[in-house]
Amino acid sequence: MDSSFNNLVHLLLPEYIIEYFELTLIDKKQEILHLYLEEINKPPIEYSQDKLQSKGFFESITVQDFPIRELKVYLHIKRRRWLNLTTNQVVFRDWNLVAQGTRFTQEFASFLKEINRH
Repeated sequence: MDSSFNNLVHLLLPEYIIEYFELTLIDKKQEILHLYLEEINKPPIEYSQDKLQSKGFFESITVQDFPIRELKVYLHIKRRRWLNLTTNQVVFRDWNLVAQGTRFTQEFASFLKEINRH
C-alpha cells in the first residue's frame, strides 16, 4: 500500500488500532468503506516468560466505526492467536488487560466491548 496513503489512514484510525493491528486492505464499495485489519504478531505481554508460536487468526469480526466523508465505515478485524509451547494451550490478547489502569475514550470502550464479544 502506498506509504502516504497509509499515513493518512493512520491519522483517521485510533492509535490503539494502529499499535496492535496492520491495515491490510481498503475497499470502497458505493457508500461503504471497508478497512481490513490483522493483529500484528506481537505476543501479549502477560506471556513474555513463555515461548509462543503464532497459530494464525480467529475468524474475522466486523465492527462499524464512525463515518468518514459520508461513507459508512466497517472495520474487518482478524485477531491473532498463539500456541503457548510451555503449556500447549492456545492464547490470545486479553483486551481488558490492554486497557487496565488506563483512561480510555468511550470509543475505545465500545471497541473493547465489541471485540470481547467474539
